[in-house]
Amino acid sequence: MTTPQTDLHDLELMEVAQLIRDRTVSSRTVTEALLHRIASLDGALHSYVRVLETTAMSEAEAADREIRAGHYRGPLHGVPLAVKDLFWIRGEPAAAGSAVFRDFVPSENATAVQRLKDQGAVLIGKPQLTEGAYSDYHPSITPPRNPWNAAYWPGISSSGSGVAIAAGLCYGSLASDTGGSIRWPSAANGVTGLKPSWGRVSRHGAFELAASLDHVGTMARSAIDAGVMLGVIAGVDPRDPTALLDPVPDYLAAASAGIRGLNIGIDPAWNSDEVDADTQAALAQALEIFTELGAEVMKIRFPDVTRTVADWVPNCAVEAAVAHEAAYAGRRNDYGPILSSVIEAGQALSGLDYQKILLRRAAFRGQVDALFETIDVLLTPVQPFAPLTLKAIATLGEQPELIARLQRYTCPFDMSGHPALTLPAGFTGDGMPIGLQLVAGRLRETVLVSAGAAFQGLTAWHRRHPVWPASSDGVKVAAA
Repeated sequence: MTTPQTDLHDLELMEVAQLIRDRTVSSRTVTEALLHRIASLDGALHSYVRVLETTAMSEAEAADREIRAGHYRGPLHGVPLAVKDLFWIRGEPAAAGSAVFRDFVPSENATAVQRLKDQGAVLIGKPQLTEGAYSDYHPSITPPRNPWNAAYWPGISSSGSGVAIAAGLCYGSLASDTGGSIRWPSAANGVTGLKPSWGRVSRHGAFELAASLDHVGTMARSAIDAGVMLGVIAGVDPRDPTALLDPVPDYLAAASAGIRGLNIGIDPAWNSDEVDADTQAALAQALEIFTELGAEVMKIRFPDVTRTVADWVPNCAVEAAVAHEAAYAGRRNDYGPILSSVIEAGQALSGLDYQKILLRRAAFRGQVDALFETIDVLLTPVQPFAPLTLKAIATLGEQPELIARLQRYTCPFDMSGHPALTLPAGFTGDGMPIGLQLVAGRLRETVLVSAGAAFQGLTAWHRRHPVWPASSDGVKVAAA
């Protein structure tokens, strides 16, 4: 009788963490396997800006020594993770997808990075992103490729993170979301993404796109994995006075809480208006699963997002102009055309118009807060259409109507600051992933992790992996 075997790179974070803790496999073995896989695959996928091979192996060996000595730090100890290339790692360049900052080498770690290091995580590399974390890549950059099909969009701006996780090149990634940048690549690549409440995670040591819209979050294979990572990086930080003071819950414990009696709100009209058939079918199937798990479905009417989506662009533009004020003045020609146009639009907006945006944004936030007094979770699409081809979404920054459609279900919750979770929920006829989105009240990430874990306990969408031509890393372990 043969024992089922599973490639190490196909495991979820918590699965490989248990193997490392039990010393069934060493962190060194896991890290070597992933580095070999990166060397085999990433020349075509382009998910990483930089692979931290030397330091990753050093961190893996240190983790093995500590675990052998009985000094286990927690579930991230010895696990290879990625860090989106807008976060600072001391001594490593942090370009933020930009030609302007390609030579910037920080002298300290971002707070979120330091917290991963404090838990013994192995930082294996820095994934690629769009320029300044906005919509388009700098002309000098080769964009990441979707491992399910290279002709399709891999999402923005945390695209490299989504590709790396889906392709088995890391077990999770530190990421950011300003208008949908955790959720789009999670949906496009068939992985799980958790955008927490604004301020739940410190932004110290992360390049700004738009300070009041930027959310630091996590991407991984499962809701449990994403929640465990969030539990490590969240919390108060003296270096970021906007980081919230509220205690950090035990997200791992929340994952086993179940969802019986949970109130899931849906707006049938909003969820179906100009939403394609594949996405609607995935949402309908998800509702059946949540009902089977004991949740109760309530029909609601979500506030009209048309104005909020339209306001996101100038809101982001003003804040991007502030973030790039010093660099743009002297290096305007080094910026790509899309980010440059955004900065200049922000510079041109009047204070009067910006204040009107802020007032409308505050009113919308209050409406969403009020809605979550009646429901626990909101279920929506991530986007109104299944993954698009690269041809269809070329020069995204020059297609305002497409951007508005794309942002319809994502940027409202950056504007309001509410937490959102993206889960794999099916596949199109072309074999491309479809995601769904769960949204909760502010600081209710535990509810999202509970709901996501329950859903993934009955589904296997998050356990499907793309097949990408490459040599095998040759390392297998018994399937959990």
